Amino acid sequence: MVDLSSLDSAADWSKARKEIVAAVDALLGERPEKHVEPQLTIVDEIDFPKYVRRRVNYFVDDWTRISAWMFLPEGREEAPGILCCHQECRQGKDETAGLEGNGRMAFAAHYASLGYITLAPDCITAGERISSRSAAYDTTHFYKDNPDMSLLGKMLVDHQHALDVFEEESRVDSARIGVVGHGLGGTNALLLAALDSRVQSCVASCGFSRFSTDSDAGRWAEAGPINLLPKLQPAIDSGVFDFDWEHLLAMAAPSATLIITAMADAAVSNPESCTDAVEQVEKLYKYFGAPRAIEHFGHDDGHKMTFETLDMADDWFERWL
Repeated sequence: MVDLSSLDSAADWSKARKEIVAAVDALLGERPEKHVEPQLTIVDEIDFPKYVRRRVNYFVDDWTRISAWMFLPEGREEAPGILCCHQECRQGKDETAGLEGNGRMAFAAHYASLGYITLAPDCITAGERISSRSAAYDTTHFYKDNPDMSLLGKMLVDHQHALDVFEEESRVDSARIGVVGHGLGGTNALLLAALDSRVQSCVASCGFSRFSTDSDAGRWAEAGPINLLPKLQPAIDSGVFDFDWEHLLAMAAPSATLIITAMADAAVSNPESCTDAVEQVEKLYKYFGAPRAIEHFGHDDGHKMTFETLDMADDWFERWL
């Protein structure tokens, strides 16, 4: 595992980054080398006081079109774009759009009301992408059809296609792209920021704890309802990991990254490790000349977005986008 504290030069980081990327790629499994063109199609749209909500669809592979909600703020010829990743909930994008579920998770509608162009797609196994006669996040059919992939790797690829959609939308300022998510959405937001340089700002809430200090690391590779990273199991068994979450944070540098952690999160073992992960990459952000572009905020309100953390996310995007 790369020791981030030992990096003292651009050459050191270049070599280390290649090693980290190789380890991450091996864990995420097979991914297509070339993205298909999204060929964005508008299905319908509805006007609201502060924005227009569109139902759109686009390709994520050679054969599959998925639908998403796109919000365009009124009175803006050009605006930053924010990709809104949903948490682990059956309704997927509909919660992010504010149609169902927890109103604090309605990132897409919220940020559109603040003047951003937003996109809210379904992850595979959620929303309209739940397989017939299957439960949400049941990965049985996915791994039967894609034995060399991981669910988290597929989610990454699909979210990269969502960024392609932003590039097709002429009103989006492609130099100002953000991503936000909570829970599983936070995991996906951080992974996208680490592996796609188009992301300029990321807010990830309750998305991880470090593998190596996680007493329940097996949940990432469990064979139950949702198996995100099956290739992580040998590392869990041995206790030896080729990379950890601080390395993904390092790969996101110098993109502005806000990590929000519920310090009393029953869903995550050892949330205190998030503080350690952020501290390990602060030196790298300073090296890139962006010491204020990485922050960590911990709270004691459980596994949720609070009004305080929503305000922090708003301020973060206003500052960096």
